[in-house]
Amino acid sequence: MTSMAKQALYGKTLLELQAIVDAHGLPPFTARQLAQWLYKSEVWSIDEMTNISKDNRSLLKASFDVGRCSPVKVQTSVDGTRKYLFSAGGDKYVETATIPDQDRLTVCVSTQVGCKMGCLFCMTGKQGFGGQLSAGEIVNQIRSIDNAAGVTNIVYMGMGEPLDNLNEVLRSIDILTAEWGYAMSPRRITVSTIGVLPAMKTFLDACECGLAISMHTPFEKERQQLMPAQMAWPLSRVLKEVRGFDFGRQRKLSFEYIVFAGLNDTPAHVKELARILNGIRSHINLIRFHAIPNSPLQTTDEGRLQQFKDAL
Repeated sequence: MTSMAKQALYGKTLLELQAIVDAHGLPPFTARQLAQWLYKSEVWSIDEMTNISKDNRSLLKASFDVGRCSPVKVQTSVDGTRKYLFSAGGDKYVETATIPDQDRLTVCVSTQVGCKMGCLFCMTGKQGFGGQLSAGEIVNQIRSIDNAAGVTNIVYMGMGEPLDNLNEVLRSIDILTAEWGYAMSPRRITVSTIGVLPAMKTFLDACECGLAISMHTPFEKERQQLMPAQMAWPLSRVLKEVRGFDFGRQRKLSFEYIVFAGLNDTPAHVKELARILNGIRSHINLIRFHAIPNSPLQTTDEGRLQQFKDAL
């Protein structure tokens, strides 16, 4: 998103901005000025930072630029969902989506170019892994879309496994929630994961955002067929971790469950879900499967989906 010779200021935390200011011999208060321009005023160039002297702006411009970028393509669906394509350098791109729902507007952001996890039902996984996104590239997806001011909720559920890029995800959350950043409530942010351990524990301890766990079946062997990462991080270990964590009354925990015809939509799945989630205060988010090319998986019909929901 920026030239190779220059670093992006956008995506730096206040501590990182302070380190830059100190290294360049600028007045200490310049760090807060930079944060104000980057995250409150949302400037696109250092020249717009008018309360920083012209000499100091020139000094910064020698090594840095703001580093924001607009989407290269936008598509709008009949239901109001909008998809934005952002350049991730070279011939790589990531997708962001906004989903309207009455008085809510949720933005779904990507954290990686492609994904390493190889889930059977995921188109991104078929692309392979193309690199990590920086905190600035993650936050830019949220703040550089045309309806950014209307965003009420953020979900880290786009391309990639967020907890496989933990440090940049946590830095982006810091920018989104800190008073010097966008001052957004962490209760309005949810991070999705297949259950990467011990990164999930670090995430839970480091912030107050919601957690969504991709489950898709309560049976471990069946889950391994859908999600190869089950071998590294078995569902039983993931559930043990969340059982041992105090989510309080406000922090949200949910389990994502894509419903596949004849695979995970049976009474046996309902019974096992009830058993393994007994005592865990959470939601199960049933998701319709959108078929992808060359996949044996099929979408369950609407009647069976409703029966499954009612049984749960």
